[in-house]
Amino acid sequence: MSQSRNEFDMISDNPTPLSSPSNLKPPLPVLVKSLNFSYGNNKILTDVDLEIPTGCIQGLLGSNGAGKTTLINLLVGKLKPNSGLISIFGVTTRTDFSNKIGYMPQKNALYETLTTKENIDFFARMQGIANKKVRNNSVEDIIEKVKLTDTANISVSKLSGGMKQRVSLAISLINDPNLLFMDEPTVGLDPELRAYFWNYFQEISEKGKTLIISTHTMDDAVHCKKLGFMKSGRIIANDSPVELLKIAGGKNISLEKSFLHLYRNAP
Repeated sequence: MSQSRNEFDMISDNPTPLSSPSNLKPPLPVLVKSLNFSYGNNKILTDVDLEIPTGCIQGLLGSNGAGKTTLINLLVGKLKPNSGLISIFGVTTRTDFSNKIGYMPQKNALYETLTTKENIDFFARMQGIANKKVRNNSVEDIIEKVKLTDTANISVSKLSGGMKQRVSLAISLINDPNLLFMDEPTVGLDPELRAYFWNYFQEISEKGKTLIISTHTMDDAVHCKKLGFMKSGRIIANDSPVELLKIAGGKNISLEKSFLHLYRNAP
């Protein structure tokens, strides 16, 4: 049965910015309206709405199967929605955003036989950084920023899980993106490395970078500026952690209890 035409289907193949007169604010990094997605008859996302402003750390919190990874895959263009609208920096077409976005998948895509530096250089070329001098400078710079200098020339196969996560982070940042998508980036990290990641996320957020981070842990969720609670493919609440606590009963309640309260009372 053919699907009915919708906002996403009716978009042309050429990038089409949403109307943004010069006297208005620039378009949001991410705007999602009435987003739906299914695998066959299996409904994964239902009527998802999301507005993410510049410099925000937007968390997506939910149990396994809540739809977090699917939503991120739709936002980065790996999947196409059944219906609804996705706008990235005001553009509603599926186009090449490699110079604007970074993506850190849940499972790393590193080449085990290559060194840390060789992996980062490879993905820099994949991101279109063709000039060798520019690319070398970018690779050296990100290696220093993410504190990978000591492992730069070591094969990835010899690195710990936490260090591999750091290499994946470096790769997602190699093109100096304005928008970062990170699917459970702190899974398996020890407390010290987790703290390092979040300090770095806060630092780049303050510089105007926008981050979308999925997680299923409250340790991550509490650091987000906005937090979307997900249940069965729906966003059941989306606000700052402080406001979410108020919804569920105030400051004497934990974020975990707030999530459970909203989760149990959501349709």
